[in-house]
Amino acid sequence: MSIPNLISLARLMAVPVMIYLILNGSYFGAFWLFVAAGVSDAIDGYIAKQLGQATILGSFLDPLADKALLVGVYITLGHENLLPSWLVILVVFRDLVIIGGVVLLHISTNSVKMKPLIVSKINTAAQIFLVATVLANLAFPQLAWSEFVLTLVYIVTLTTLASGGAYIVRWGRNIEQDNGSDYR
Repeated sequence: MSIPNLISLARLMAVPVMIYLILNGSYFGAFWLFVAAGVSDAIDGYIAKQLGQATILGSFLDPLADKALLVGVYITLGHENLLPSWLVILVVFRDLVIIGGVVLLHISTNSVKMKPLIVSKINTAAQIFLVATVLANLAFPQLAWSEFVLTLVYIVTLTTLASGGAYIVRWGRNIEQDNGSDYR
């Protein structure tokens, strides 16, 4: 197992700990664990690309760890009424659509390349920034960033809708192109 894969696996294992910390009001610990998870994501990506340790397993494990972390934290923050429930539903639904799309694309074309769209990367960054801001606001109440949180909620909403729509369009084109080649 490569170092980037071990880092991704550690990030995946941090998800239940993060959820536990949030549910128990340990926002200081949750904030720093979330920051560590974000840093680990950057580190494993750097090592994989720059040091030639990218693997097929890593191409699935890294996004799985990211999705599990964000979905787990969003659901937990929604459950604790720290994020609007409609936003949590939107974020989770988008991820379910992406997972479903990957499965359908694999079934229909027998191959899937795990390459995120630019709008998806922007969406993920906005989602991470929103969670970090919410947790920082709770861990360090003197910061009082609640107005900034509202702005980030709208940014995450827009980027989530744009990203989900872009994936649906992309997959539709891929399936049409693959099916079209069968009839030539």
